[in-house]
Amino acid sequence: MTVKTAVSFTERHHEFAKRKVREGSCASVSSLVAQGIERLMQEEGEREAVLAGMADAIGARMQTPRSEFIEMDESDTVFDDVRRRLLRRE
Repeated sequence: MTVKTAVSFTERHHEFAKRKVREGSCASVSSLVAQGIERLMQEEGEREAVLAGMADAIGARMQTPRSEFIEMDESDTVFDDVRRRLLRRE
């Protein structure tokens, strides 16, 4: 079912949408908007699946008995290494 609605764009967004239609990437501005919404819906579903997987993994790890924990000593640098990599991204 198709529903008509009014959407306002910035000039920049409107020019981009019209260019995509001219290039043949989309049949119309409406189809371009629909593709964008579909992509957002897909990304949201993927993000929810990843977060659910992470929650399951965390839950499973929370069930690990303390006797199976791996102790870290002062020579472990894993957190420092990750911190350095993250700082390089900025």
